[in-house]
Amino acid sequence: MGFTATQMSLAVIFLGSLSFILGIVAENRKPQLGTPIHKKNSVICTYPSDPSVTLGYLSFIFLVASTVAGYCSVFYPYKGKSVPQSIFFRNKTFIVFFNIALLTAGLGAALTLWPTIEEQNYHKHKAYPKTTEVCPTSKMGVLGGGAFLSLDSCLLWLVALMIAINVREDFFENGESESHLARAAIGTSI
Repeated sequence: MGFTATQMSLAVIFLGSLSFILGIVAENRKPQLGTPIHKKNSVICTYPSDPSVTLGYLSFIFLVASTVAGYCSVFYPYKGKSVPQSIFFRNKTFIVFFNIALLTAGLGAALTLWPTIEEQNYHKHKAYPKTTEVCPTSKMGVLGGGAFLSLDSCLLWLVALMIAINVREDFFENGESESHLARAAIGTSI
């Protein structure tokens, strides 16, 4: 038994929403500063234990899963009827929403992954020059921006899916009417 468009859209919504929620929680749990401990020739930074790195990576994983589900939902052969991909790309509205969904997914992934990796590096490499007064952390707000782009991407995949369903219906309606015309033309010529 295959998937329905409703099931695919629910998967996209669930994965995208989960990515959004995890990204927002990661942004809120991220420490603003570390504590500098002055040694002889360097400064060692200590950071409070926080789940922001793990949550950031999970948000990224669910964004990728949402994007894959969105991409697959657009081209999936519902009810066993497949449509050539070239048919979808003849519709200008579909092209616009499809490309914007891909773009927002890519930007969301970049804005989620960049501060997460940066924060992980700060937690891993804790020694800094003696002149360091403040322990660095990743820039505030970037991870939250990535979370909102994840949500936007999820919603744009749903719009692309709705347009794809319309293109699919138009294709089958026109395909059936063309086959009836072809049969009628063959019948009258005999």
